[in-house]
Amino acid sequence: MESTAMSVDQTAVATRNAPFDFVLPPELEATAPPETRGIARDDVRLMVSYLIDNCIIHARFGDLSQFLDAGDLLVVNTSGTLKAAISATRTDGTLLELHLSTHLRDDTWVAELRSLEGTATKPFFDAVPGEIIRLPDGASVTLHAPHHRLGGAGEKAPNRLWDSTLRLPYPVDEYLARYGFPIRYNYIKQNWPIAFYQTVYATEVGSAEMPSAGRPFTPELITRLAARGVLVVPLLLHTGIASLEKDEPPYEEFYRVPAETARLVNAARMSGKRVVAVGTTVVRALETVTDMEGTTWSGEGWTDLVITPSRGIRAINALLTGLHEPRATHLAMLQALTGREHLQIAYAEALRERYLWHEFGDSHLILTR
Repeated sequence: MESTAMSVDQTAVATRNAPFDFVLPPELEATAPPETRGIARDDVRLMVSYLIDNCIIHARFGDLSQFLDAGDLLVVNTSGTLKAAISATRTDGTLLELHLSTHLRDDTWVAELRSLEGTATKPFFDAVPGEIIRLPDGASVTLHAPHHRLGGAGEKAPNRLWDSTLRLPYPVDEYLARYGFPIRYNYIKQNWPIAFYQTVYATEVGSAEMPSAGRPFTPELITRLAARGVLVVPLLLHTGIASLEKDEPPYEEFYRVPAETARLVNAARMSGKRVVAVGTTVVRALETVTDMEGTTWSGEGWTDLVITPSRGIRAINALLTGLHEPRATHLAMLQALTGREHLQIAYAEALRERYLWHEFGDSHLILTR
């Protein structure tokens, strides 16, 4: 009879890659932009955790320059946020929301339908291939086939994301400017203007949801960083929807890493300086163009890279990010940088100190040196 017991090495790998789970109290979900709570963007809290000794310091985001040195490199994602949600109606009169996720190369869209429950929404699973959903001003979306159908072993997953085609009366940017609104989830209790969902350094609109790690930056903070000798360099990754089911990996997204950014990343690493990714989107883009020897190259294209502890991280040695939901795929990426023990210590501290989660919440700076 064949044994099913795992070896010590297999057990270690399974533990490293196991979903990172914890209980997030509802009161720690940030429900509104900090500006509406009477504080500035860069006055949200900043938890700084040092991997080398598990030391944790509590500060404000505006203090960021105090934790970085001359020659350190901050890599930011300059993608701007779309008004990617649109009111939608089925032919039977059912009211829905259409969330546009990713504009694909063949001019189709990956999109999600969500049903309305008061001011909240949830994934809508009853649509069928070929269905045409009505949108405002005579527009429509045709659902072709499920996108990246996922499920457990031998289990058929519900159709949450669709490959689809938009039929609009005018260009998509103009249409979304008129009828779109920012995607929000149940912890956000009201609609907020799109300005609350843009970083101060956004240059090219294309993300379904805000690359939120960079939201607390202000022009004044960037000036203080420059005065300290910290370099800020750009790349682009257009994010899709973040409403992924538990343990569900991300979908392909468009990225662009400029040659000068790649050169400066390599130079900082070679000189022993920190390469700080501002957000998981930056990690994903840089890791896509970094080879096995740790050299980062310029490039653009589409990435479906999933970063786990077993794969590891080659391009960066520090990360500035938000606080992520239990079992989120992004937590596997954080573990690839920190290991599981440090992440457990840091998140226990964030929960104990009542940090706020999600895109309007507080921040976490992870330093490995």
